[in-house]
Amino acid sequence: MPLLQFIFCFVPPPTILGGWLCFLVGLKFYKPFFRRLHNSFDCKILGDFASIFGCMVGIKDAITAITLVALGTSLPDTFASKIAAENDDTADNAVGNVTGSNSVNVFLGLGLPWLVASIYWASKGESFAVPAADLGFRYVLEHI
Repeated sequence: MPLLQFIFCFVPPPTILGGWLCFLVGLKFYKPFFRRLHNSFDCKILGDFASIFGCMVGIKDAITAITLVALGTSLPDTFASKIAAENDDTADNAVGNVTGSNSVNVFLGLGLPWLVASIYWASKGESFAVPAADLGFRYVLEHI
């Protein structure tokens, strides 16, 4: 029996208890897979690949990492916009998805870490400084 069919046997329908039971049982099955992913070497291999690729091309590790994260967040949005444009008469959903996802990527992807870092450094009584070399690349990357 395939794994998904096995899991499907134990997950109750979402109509019971407003979907909460389905959600909690689904989390029980998801948690071991999530833990296994983090305990594996997948993250290490991906990080090493990015570092080696950046070294071969002559790009700093920070820029390679930011580029891979940007690709990981933007590619699913690109495919969602493509499907929305194909299925909608006016493509309004596709345009809304593009602008909305880019706004979320910029405001949460850059703003939230900087907010947390600035609060952390302010609590220690020190100033928070972002190196200017990374700022130019981040700005260009987010506005392409």
